[in-house]
Order: sequence, then structure tokens, then C-alpha cells
Amino acid sequence: MLIPMSDKKPPVPLHTDKPPAELRSGASEIDAFVRQARALAASRPTGSGRLILALDATMSRQPTWDLACRLQAEMFDAVAKASALKVQLVYFRGLGECRSSKFVGDTTTLKNLMVGIDCRGGNTQIGKVFSHALRETEREKVDAVVFIGDAMEEAIDDLAEKAGSLGLHGVPVFLFQEGRDALVEHAFKEFARLSKGAWFRFDRNSAAALAKLLSAVAVFATGGLKALEARGRPEDQLMIEHLKSGKAG
Repeated sequence: MLIPMSDKKPPVPLHTDKPPAELRSGASEIDAFVRQARALAASRPTGSGRLILALDATMSRQPTWDLACRLQAEMFDAVAKASALKVQLVYFRGLGECRSSKFVGDTTTLKNLMVGIDCRGGNTQIGKVFSHALRETEREKVDAVVFIGDAMEEAIDDLAEKAGSLGLHGVPVFLFQEGRDALVEHAFKEFARLSKGAWFRFDRNSAAALAKLLSAVAVFATGGLKALEARGRPEDQLMIEHLKSGKAG
């Protein structure tokens, strides 16, 4: 169940249309990664952690939304099956709509929710995501926040203050930027620096790289830097470098 974070309106029904064929072109590559992720995750010690996966579902993300959702869902499903990772889905869209799910270990539920969400026009609500993450970690420790988006239409100073608060609470934010908007890049890099997280860019042509980096975040959430070092994949080393140096991807 998705819980509204900003109003008392009843949940909006999720449409369940399958992604169009042209956005499923990377399916074989994704499936290969999922098999690899399962094998890698099964070989490492079981960890535990809580991770918030936050998505910008405004209209500008529509062209790559279905592919990105499947990629994210499959990756978390593969990693979570071999660990005690619990994931909460948060997304915003439309006129003030921002919703969150429960933290769940069986990510099949989240996968079904993600592929059912459709994009709707509206402004970004990153501030609500950060505030929600702060409230959650005050109740029970959140180990990482992943945010995937392509825009930033809020006051950067307000968001920077919240990102800094997350950093003080030990909650790094990993921001994945779609597109090349310079203002968004500047803002996302600052949020990553203040929260002691990392920033990366992705597009339709970097689906495999995104999957691997998201996998590294999931491993970090369940075991920290030691888990990344133990797994030792190239994406893990890249993530370690970013976390230790604070540089952007």
C-alpha cells in the first residue's frame, strides 16, 4: 500500500499497462545482470539494512520511465533475496502528490507498484522526500536514500539544509541524474556532498551501469564500506572512491 505523504486524498489507482516494446529493448542485458547479482549476493555474508528508493514521477521522465522502473525493481529484487535489506518506495508526481510504501523485504510488491506508476505533470517535491527520510530515520535507522530524477525546481538552500541534516544522521543520499541540466547537476552534487553520499549521471544508454551502481548502493546499505570492499566489483570500488573522497560520478 502506498501512503500519501502530503494530503488526505484517497490513493490514486495505479495503471497496470505493460511497458511498450521499445522500452524493453534492454531486457536481455538486464536479465543477465539479475542472474549475476543473485550469484554475487548469495556468496557474501547476510547483512541487514533499510533503504529508501525515491523516484521523480513527473512528466519529463516519461520517455525512459518504464525501462528505469523495471531495471530498479529487478536489481533490488535480486539483491534483497540474499540479504535482510528492506526497501521503501517513495515517489512524487502531479499537483502535490507524494506517496510512500511500507518498508518491505519481499520486493516483489515494490516491483509491482513501480511498474504500475504512470508519470504526471507537476513540479519536483524533493524537499518532501528528504523530510520524510529524516522522519523515518528518527523512528528507525535508515542506511541510505536513493533518488532518481532529472529536475530540481525548489529552493536549493532549503534542500541543502535537509541534505546536511541527513548527513548528520548518517543517512547518505545517492542521487542519479537523468539528463544534463547544469543547475540540476550542481544541486544534486551539493546534496550528495552534504549528506556524504554520491552523484551519478545516467541515460537510456547506461542502463547496465545504473543497475550495477544501484546494486552497490544496496550492498552498502546492508553492510557499509566493508561489504563493498568484500564484494570487490568495479562498481563497488567506484562507489567506495566516491564515498571516501566526496567526488561526483
